[in-house]
Amino acid sequence: MSALAYQLDGSPDGPALLLASSLGTDRDCWARVLAAWAPARRIVRFDHRGHGRSPAPAGAYAIADLGADVLELMDALDLRSCDFCGISLGGMVGLWLAANAPERIARLIVCASSAHMPPQERWQERARAVRRARSTAPIADGVVERWLTPGFRAAHADVHAELLRMLLATPASGYASCCEAIAAMDLRAELPRIRAPTLVVCGAQDSAAPAAEHGEPLARALRDSRIETLSPAAHLLCVERPRQLAALIADHLGPEGGTI
Repeated sequence: MSALAYQLDGSPDGPALLLASSLGTDRDCWARVLAAWAPARRIVRFDHRGHGRSPAPAGAYAIADLGADVLELMDALDLRSCDFCGISLGGMVGLWLAANAPERIARLIVCASSAHMPPQERWQERARAVRRARSTAPIADGVVERWLTPGFRAAHADVHAELLRMLLATPASGYASCCEAIAAMDLRAELPRIRAPTLVVCGAQDSAAPAAEHGEPLARALRDSRIETLSPAAHLLCVERPRQLAALIADHLGPEGGTI
């Protein structure tokens, strides 16, 4: 069986959709999207290595390692192919999968993400800070602040607190190793290999992955893509705009995508 922790939702007999979470969150970050959606498909939510209930193996990680974890999970669930939706780190993993295992990914949704996120030093310094403290606490407040727009944070203090708890619960070693994977990532040369129809979704107020720097160049580089921007929305679109994101996902997946 796969080492990744996962949860099944939706229709067990429907076509499969994998949902991949962001750096510092776990599979529960998708709960609001599922609550806004009635998907007629098999939903597989999972935790990346080093996150949630998945193991946090020692040593360096690469995006390819996280992608290989997903292929192992798909094999364990007997999924020859599936649709894939990832946010932030999850979107990077989705891009790697669609480029390196194209026969396994039918349709792709990439939210608040990128094929390349320099400068490397920013991610390396964040990893060092977390390793020194053996905790995500030194970076937690600043990270969660970028996840949501100020207006949403002010109106939903409980959601902000929930996300902060999620980040603080992330193992320091796993979080740091995923930061280092992002630092080393450059998938731009691999994008022409992606043949899955791809929906790129951005947040208009996303300072972590601004659309002009990341989402728009990504959409231009893909052979079969369209881009949508949600506003107001920062980085965690699945938390701040779950109903709108669910509608975009359902539309991209077609008749079997489900109903809103």
